[in-house]
Amino acid sequence: MPNGQQQHLTIPAHKLLRVGTLRQILKDVANPVGTNLDALIQALDA
Repeated sequence: MPNGQQQHLTIPAHKLLRVGTLRQILKDVANPVGTNLDALIQALDA
C-alpha cells in the first residue's frame, strides 16, 4: 500500500476455501498494491 497504509482482510478459517473465495481474497490483495490478479499469482508462483 502506498504511504505505509494498512489494509485488513478477513480470511475464512475453513480448512478448504472455495475457488471463488480464494480468487476474491487474491483480488483484494492485488488491487491496493497496484497490480492485477494474474501478475500477483505469477509473483506468488516464483
